[in-house]
Amino acid sequence: MDAKQRWAQVAGTSSAIVAGLTAAALGTVGFLALRAQATVPAALRDGAAAGASAAAKAKAPRDRQHPTALPGGSGSGERVVYSLDDDRVWLVAPGNGVRRTFTVRPGSVDPAPGTYWVTSRSNTATGTDGLPVEHVVRFTSVDGVVIGFSAAVHGGPGLAADPNVRTGGIRESRADGDALWQFATIGVPVVVIR
Repeated sequence: MDAKQRWAQVAGTSSAIVAGLTAAALGTVGFLALRAQATVPAALRDGAAAGASAAAKAKAPRDRQHPTALPGGSGSGERVVYSLDDDRVWLVAPGNGVRRTFTVRPGSVDPAPGTYWVTSRSNTATGTDGLPVEHVVRFTSVDGVVIGFSAAVHGGPGLAADPNVRTGGIRESRADGDALWQFATIGVPVVVIR
């Protein structure tokens, strides 16, 4: 066998080895992807990104005698509950006791009702309306607009957002912002209701 034939044989063998390794690598990646998908909690896998439940889309029941009481059907366990219709937030402890409730001023873009999780936090930032804000707690985005809670550094939640700017900042007072900052760490659920 001459050098040219040996080279062709080596090249063919090398190609077969590379093809075999590639197939094995793809099989391993596929297996790991299936395992990863199987171990993701259903709430994270099927949560707000897949659409809110029918119960979350309907208006949560209210106690007419106590309008600031935690609405029924807002979940269980430790969570932040945010009512789109009432512009109100409840910080709920693991035993379903309300630690604090307060009103907020939403931006011009609302999240859909459903369950989200705190994904990022910033001690200070500049809001999409150009105002300096503190204690930013983000939990989703809508069409590229980030949605989260924050407190304006100079002023209360009453500062009106510019109607010409798409904002997702849900403004609270500085005292309420401090409380939410302490409570809503990364991974804490945020339940958005009507």
